[in-house]
Amino acid sequence: MKCTRWLGTWAAGGIIPATILDFLESQLQELDGEGARLADYFDVIAGTSTGGLVTAMLTAPDENNRPLYAAKDIMPFYLENCPKIFPQMNDFGGIGRLFKALIGPLYDGRHLHSVLKEKLKNIRLSQTLTNVVIPAFDIKRLQPVMFSTYEAKRSPWLDAKLFDICISTSAAPTFLPGHHFTTEDDYGNVREHNLIDGGVAANNPALVAITQVTKQMFDHKADLFQTKPMEYPRLLTISIGTGVARVDEKYNSKLAARWGILNWLLYGGTTPLLEIFTQASADMVDFHISLVFQALFAEENYLRIQDDTLAGIESSVDIATKENLDRLVKIGETLLKNQVSRVNLESGLTEPVQNGGTNEKALKRFAKLLSTERRLRQIKNDDKFPNLKIAANWKSLKAQSIMTSFSETKAPYGASTDYCTCMREGSGWEQ
Repeated sequence: MKCTRWLGTWAAGGIIPATILDFLESQLQELDGEGARLADYFDVIAGTSTGGLVTAMLTAPDENNRPLYAAKDIMPFYLENCPKIFPQMNDFGGIGRLFKALIGPLYDGRHLHSVLKEKLKNIRLSQTLTNVVIPAFDIKRLQPVMFSTYEAKRSPWLDAKLFDICISTSAAPTFLPGHHFTTEDDYGNVREHNLIDGGVAANNPALVAITQVTKQMFDHKADLFQTKPMEYPRLLTISIGTGVARVDEKYNSKLAARWGILNWLLYGGTTPLLEIFTQASADMVDFHISLVFQALFAEENYLRIQDDTLAGIESSVDIATKENLDRLVKIGETLLKNQVSRVNLESGLTEPVQNGGTNEKALKRFAKLLSTERRLRQIKNDDKFPNLKIAANWKSLKAQSIMTSFSETKAPYGASTDYCTCMREGSGWEQ
């Protein structure tokens, strides 16, 4: 029996991805019952920035060792907390915002810290219900840090509390303060972490997730059956972005030709330099993965869902007004009805796939594949342990797959910076 590994990548943070994830989980529930959760089906879930937060929420265990949040709970969480994390200020024509950005982060992050501590408590990375990867960037060492469940079980210094990891990966420069905490190994050696948004290094964590799976295959520690490293046709990857601005609406060379350092760092309520770097990083990942899957005639195994038509404040990082949040909800619902898109390897642009159907239809197909795969693994488990009775309740049923979520650094809760997510198209938390 040959089994497939599923690599799902989502921009797991924000309102737009929340809509997509809710739909996918609802399809799994139609097939396998109301207890079905995304964490039961994916081998790896990766998320950057706001995507890291959603990744943690969907994989952290509750008192019954089931996911703390169902996908349908993510949207209400954002609608309730975004306005508190990003309180809207009296801008005085942008002067107040500019002054505040010059002397420190725009937001103090206090509500984000308190709500994450309240929800995630003292749960550690090694306790997640499936393997996760959440990138951050250490500004003291000037190197990325990949917080991975798999590595946390081998390297205690990486086994941090989930709320520390989430605060770190969402600490978008100029918007939220960086985060400092320490961890210890088994010998009492202390490791310092001075971290900011993971989108600086991996705005789209899809490739990070694939790398993690490959490493597990090389180590022969994961139950990846007969899949070989880099066997892309055996990986199913779902990548969901948080939305990006229309390419012809953001900036242009004539405008940027007059910019000094202040404008590159802050212009019209956005951070051009940060957006450019994170968007470029995310697009390169999408292009690379698309190229590999298409070259191996496995393009149907890579589904990228991203809205690249956001306009005005829809693509802002932190505009958490009720009107904008409601717009993002509708954009997410519309995105499900849009045609499946794929990168054109010649132009580098994302284009609708001819006869590819809608994103909604593609997710239904993926849900059936995930459900079938989970059943096959249960049968394999029965064959391997014939005297072991598999409990019928969901507490004991755990199928694995790989899902990466990322959220662009651009918008911790809001619009897009692109990546949580599973991946950098819309880095906005709210998106």
